[in-house]
Amino acid sequence: MNTKIQSIKFNADQKLLAFAEEKVGKLDKFFDGIVSAEIAMRVENVSDEKNKVVKILLEVPGSALFAENKCKSFEEAIDLDVEVLKKQLAKYKERLRE
Repeated sequence: MNTKIQSIKFNADQKLLAFAEEKVGKLDKFFDGIVSAEIAMRVENVSDEKNKVVKILLEVPGSALFAENKCKSFEEAIDLDVEVLKKQLAKYKERLRE
């Protein structure tokens, strides 16, 4: 899977980039036909406590799956996005079988 990571309005450290790539990379276990993944991390409205936004777009054959979450930390948002995408991948696989 080809993974592209963007950090918008901040510079992400290597630890965060590695964490994001590792978590999204684990989605291959649920469906091995993932073509690519785009991860966009952004800081919004600095006065708000939940100001870390993570969007993940997965390209799969014939479709695209998307998840977005806003949390206190990027790691928490990535974890929530991955959980949402796991469910979407399960539904996508079910549609392929039909």
